[in-house]
Amino acid sequence: MKGGFCTLKRKSQTLSLFSSEQLPPAPEKPSSKKKAQSVVRKLKTKKKKKAAPAPKAKMADAPVALPGRFPQTRYRGSKLRLLDWIVATLAPFWTESVLDAFGGTGAVSYRFKQEGKAVTYNDLLPCNFQFGRALIENTQVQLSDKELTDWLLPTEGKTYPTWIKDTFADIYFTDEENAWLDRVVTDLNDFTCDYKKAIAFFALAQACISKRPFNLFHRKNLYLRTSAVERTFGNKSTWDRPFPDAVRRFVDEANQAIFSGAKSCVAVQHDAAEVPGSFDLVYADPPYISKKGTSTDYADLYHFLNGICDYDAWPKQLDHKSKHRRLLRQASPWTDKQKISDAFDTLFGAYPGSVLAVSYRSDGIPSIDELSALMKRHRAHVEVHPYGAYQYALSTNKSSEEVLLVGYDK
Repeated sequence: MKGGFCTLKRKSQTLSLFSSEQLPPAPEKPSSKKKAQSVVRKLKTKKKKKAAPAPKAKMADAPVALPGRFPQTRYRGSKLRLLDWIVATLAPFWTESVLDAFGGTGAVSYRFKQEGKAVTYNDLLPCNFQFGRALIENTQVQLSDKELTDWLLPTEGKTYPTWIKDTFADIYFTDEENAWLDRVVTDLNDFTCDYKKAIAFFALAQACISKRPFNLFHRKNLYLRTSAVERTFGNKSTWDRPFPDAVRRFVDEANQAIFSGAKSCVAVQHDAAEVPGSFDLVYADPPYISKKGTSTDYADLYHFLNGICDYDAWPKQLDHKSKHRRLLRQASPWTDKQKISDAFDTLFGAYPGSVLAVSYRSDGIPSIDELSALMKRHRAHVEVHPYGAYQYALSTNKSSEEVLLVGYDK
């Protein structure tokens, strides 16, 4: 049975959503204490501004307690603060089954699961697929304190590889942290239960993200953590928290998130337009391309986590020419301004009979008018639901609006 072949006691919790906190983009190519001080001076001169609070969704009924509690996550583009609005907007269009075609952290899929839907979480990225397996497909398996302790401690007499320590010195983490990562990543394979392994990976991934300046792996900037300079940005106490402590925290949060939904849910790893099955609703939250043509390449931003997923194959996938040791880039139409319209067209045509829902930005490529026209090629009716001005954490764009497009035949 999906979600429950590793039987452990399940806890029931109420929902508590957390907002993602991130920082402005890092300056380019600093490599010394002097340059680090310059970075700090520049950031100190900028007036601190918080992201605009999300307006409350207009719900017809009073909110009810929901099962489970989604973990805190630091992931770019999170829809956590928009979930009530998304659910309220889509409520008239769905019945039983939902495909979340770009699952990401799983926040939207998790909410659909809480609403009692049969959810298919899909994401092509290996790290995101593990998130979906741990939090969406899993119905009852948790990671016990003993299992966690056994994993975090070295196996006596075992020789561990040093791939991360040798390859990523002075890039993302300290030498000591890199050596620790080599060990615990190697021992991930000791888990014989897929769900326990997925929970462990989720916690390790979140710990890695939390210890990174800007919560990303987009450039070599360990110096921001280690330079002895005055700081008015970031969270140095979190950066310097020992890895085992951070992992334990996120395992606890993942354990609290596990619950059995009203219907069976699964996690899969396919191209967004090639997920097998039929669905009442297909929801898509693809990477966003700005009107300037700049795309959000999640495979690049979180390449380190994808490397952890396939530790043995990592050396062959590495781009040795890049300063921050990213993976070799794979072409994707979702990050190409010349191909993304065709990608949307293919996606819309891939699921005949399903209600289509797309989250996008008002100033993106394609435009909302263009996206609506594409959807009308495949559905008789298209509705455009603007949320209003919405500024994501990390973003400096105050004029863009969040938009949800819905296409249907009946």
